[in-house]
Amino acid sequence: MLIDTHAHLNFSAYKNDVSEVIKRTLDNDVWMINVGSQYSTSRRAVEIAGKYERGVYAAVGLHPIHVCEEEFYYEEYKELAKSSKVVAIGEIGFDYWYRPKTNVRLEQFKQRQKEAFEKQLELAEELNLPIIFHCRVAHEDLINILNTRYSIQNTKLKGVIHCFTGTWEEAKKYLDMGFHLGFNGIVFKLDLDEVIEKTPLEQMVVETDCPYLTPPPMAGRNEPLYVKYVAEKIAKIKNIRAKRTLFSSSPSFSLRENSVFEEISEITAENAKKLFNLI
Repeated sequence: MLIDTHAHLNFSAYKNDVSEVIKRTLDNDVWMINVGSQYSTSRRAVEIAGKYERGVYAAVGLHPIHVCEEEFYYEEYKELAKSSKVVAIGEIGFDYWYRPKTNVRLEQFKQRQKEAFEKQLELAEELNLPIIFHCRVAHEDLINILNTRYSIQNTKLKGVIHCFTGTWEEAKKYLDMGFHLGFNGIVFKLDLDEVIEKTPLEQMVVETDCPYLTPPPMAGRNEPLYVKYVAEKIAKIKNIRAKRTLFSSSPSFSLRENSVFEEISEITAENAKKLFNLI
């Protein structure tokens, strides 16, 4: 099996066919975690997960790009997170990709993200939930905050750095703190071979970030089933490819047919189950 640890079937891109997408995903032995970015999408993720006994889970959180337009209301998110289907707080963190042009506004922007982030860390600690971190052009700040929190509060957080795009040096700092790295279709756009090669499989999870980052050979809207192409890329970089073709391009392809795929999927799925306490 495979577990897509970061999907967004709770987004409007799937408003007309979310049930069909989930059915074909589960039919191919792929589980998923739908991740919130605002209160509305967090609530939607919980609603979707509640319709399925297993295989579909939720994370709730306020994405850093939304902190200037929406407040993080601790008690409301806490109430959402009480659902047995909520397995993480996320996605939360820092995003400096789209940034204000003046220094004053930039500092206000960063401070707003930091305040929301720290509140959500508190929620994760109170509920003993892992964290799905979003970090774009901000690894230095995230690493510094996490290191400070460890040293001052002696707190052992757990979680995954979603859609990792940093350097090996940055990756190693997260790994040394015990975090996992999440890899998705971005591995087909950026050169992350060194990071993937050096990262222990025991600290990897796979994801899609659908509807974004559709991996080749597929096109258009991404979906959880396509996480298999990310696993294939990891297998190639780790040099554990089979002699025959790893995957068929058909979404109906049986994921159990290839022993190499099963090796990758077994390890990353087990990582996800342990990290997010999936049952």
